[in-house]
Amino acid sequence: MDEKSSEPLENAVVRTDAGQTALTDPQGHFQLHVAPGADSVTVSFIGYVSQKVAATGKLLEVHLVHGNVDLRAVTIQGLPNNATFSTISNIDVNMHALNSAQDLMRLVPGLSLMQHQGGGIADHIFFRGFDADHGTDVSVSVDDMPLNLVSHAHGQGFSDLHFLIPELVSGLEYGKGPYYADHGDFTTAGYLAFKTADVLDRSEVKVEAGAFNTGRLVAAVNLLGHQPNQGAYIAAEGFYTDGPYDYAERMNRGNLFGKYILQVSPRTQLKVTLSTFNSLWRSSGEIPSRAVSEGLISRWGYIDSAQGGNTARTTAIARLTTQLTPALTLENQVYYAHYFFDLNYDQTFFAEDSVNGDQLRQRESRDLYGYNGKLARHAYFRNNTELTSSAGLGFQMNRVHESELSHTKDYNDVLDYLQHGGIHEWTTNAYLDEQYRMGKWLFDAGVRVDFLHFSYQDLLAPVQPAVGKTVASPKLNVQYTANDRTQLYLRLGKGFHSNDARVVAENRGLEDLPSAYGADLGINWKPLPRLYLNAALWFLYLQQEFTYNGDDGTFSPGDKTRREGVDLSARYEFTRWLYADLDMIYCRARDIQAPKGQNYLPLSIPFYGSGGVYIKLPCGWNGGWSARYTPQRPANGDNSLVARGYFLNDLTANYTRRKYEVGLEIQNLFNATWRDAQYEVVSRLKNEPAPVDDVSFTPGMPFFAKLKFAVFLP
Repeated sequence: MDEKSSEPLENAVVRTDAGQTALTDPQGHFQLHVAPGADSVTVSFIGYVSQKVAATGKLLEVHLVHGNVDLRAVTIQGLPNNATFSTISNIDVNMHALNSAQDLMRLVPGLSLMQHQGGGIADHIFFRGFDADHGTDVSVSVDDMPLNLVSHAHGQGFSDLHFLIPELVSGLEYGKGPYYADHGDFTTAGYLAFKTADVLDRSEVKVEAGAFNTGRLVAAVNLLGHQPNQGAYIAAEGFYTDGPYDYAERMNRGNLFGKYILQVSPRTQLKVTLSTFNSLWRSSGEIPSRAVSEGLISRWGYIDSAQGGNTARTTAIARLTTQLTPALTLENQVYYAHYFFDLNYDQTFFAEDSVNGDQLRQRESRDLYGYNGKLARHAYFRNNTELTSSAGLGFQMNRVHESELSHTKDYNDVLDYLQHGGIHEWTTNAYLDEQYRMGKWLFDAGVRVDFLHFSYQDLLAPVQPAVGKTVASPKLNVQYTANDRTQLYLRLGKGFHSNDARVVAENRGLEDLPSAYGADLGINWKPLPRLYLNAALWFLYLQQEFTYNGDDGTFSPGDKTRREGVDLSARYEFTRWLYADLDMIYCRARDIQAPKGQNYLPLSIPFYGSGGVYIKLPCGWNGGWSARYTPQRPANGDNSLVARGYFLNDLTANYTRRKYEVGLEIQNLFNATWRDAQYEVVSRLKNEPAPVDDVSFTPGMPFFAKLKFAVFLP
């Protein structure tokens, strides 16, 4: 466990002098059969100082101390399927400065983001050849609470992470592809699972200020100190910026987060988390490329000045973990969220209505209830084998009140309702997973069953009937760990992403739960003591794509698609204080039913690379340089319109002492002119005789500098 917070450390490596190894479970427990006369065991975990303790043959309690990342001490082990990338994620969490939701999500190698309606809504995700919209093909969770909102007014699977204060994140687990029995809907390209700290290492107050009237204030206070059986803290964040736009964004966001943990008994622990979040902003929206090239507006200008939005979320989570026996663990979690979303936007201007314009409003209010349960049994055997059996059960209910898409004038007067109704959607799921480790081999077989019930009460038409659908998703993963430097793995699995309840109820011939079939062949390798590599060849077939049309609020049926690619991640330690990372992903994504030349998948990124160099000196200086690159890509199916690529550089520098920290962050170091969000949009400006098919875009952030100062309290 962590020395200061007493948090259990999962997947720490415990090794005897004789070479036997074990991994800790989510409660930090491990079991080893110690040979007679064994002297000691060594415990190591990334970001902590390795510790050697006497092997007494009795219960050991090991407290690890934070330290620099030491790749020489990292050994490749037969990790559980969900933890395959934990080595990379632990290195990155320890090395990168995390100041925003974007920083958190970009920790996943190969994942890129963009914003298109100001900074107030969920980021647009691109991953493994998917234009995943705001979460349609990537599932996101925080403390095991799913964030993807089904049948959202702005897009299926909408996942807004802005309610999470980055300084509270203690870990990130991610997986690529549909290979994980405990992750269901939207897990086609992969999943992201963030963990918040149970107890703070220390209290802190941080102030940040930068260009464009940007300011951020964070305070996190440990309320009960470091008591043995309970802990509590509260944290708050306030953020404001005008952005670089001609029409000031006036974005403000407020977060409040609190957590309480109680050791109810030696075998039972309770965690309660409460949070609330609110954001309000104005937006210049996407602007047509021709409006800039013809000099009608600057790249920081706007066509419609009245765009913007407001969103809020309040969440409560309660989790009870009980160690029924030394080998049997029961987890029960319930959660609730109240959510509000209101967005005014205008993409087409006068293409549909040449008199009143095409202003649209999306709005919804939602109550969400859920439950997650898991029973896990760890069986250890003397011949270096281990069996982990897991059974899970989950439930979620979404009640969406007055889901609305309306054509408006001045965003107040409703000219016409395009969609208006109530949604009641609930899901249940169950899964079984068996992981058997025998010597150098690990076999993981699982199956997941999801039942989704869709109900939409259309206020503009007769009530639609309710629809229920079931999908089964088998998984098989094989891992061979040749030694502590080389590991091969093969993954096979089926996943799915669900359709919008409004579309399912109208029964337009779309797939309700289109399946995804994937395969990965990969390697984890340490060719040198200070170098860690992960590489994979992968393939993914999707039964049907979805394309969301914001102008009429519908999902358009897509064709069958295929993606194949190569992933490469490298982490290198030059010295104890100098590190480097490199991530590259190549992907070929095609519509397999469209004719050649018209079979491109719009906005699918064919290549994405990111990397950097980072320092962490004993005297307190730390920081680094990072860069990310993508080439141009098709903006439509025949590649007649293209989305421009970019190459961006960022810089951070901090001086950290025991009681304070000062720092500088620079985004877009060389002031590159680039485009963030880019879409094919048929739009019409006020004085144009007819609509024009063009690329509309949101300009990317120019050179931006920010200073910070933090005070740390005991």
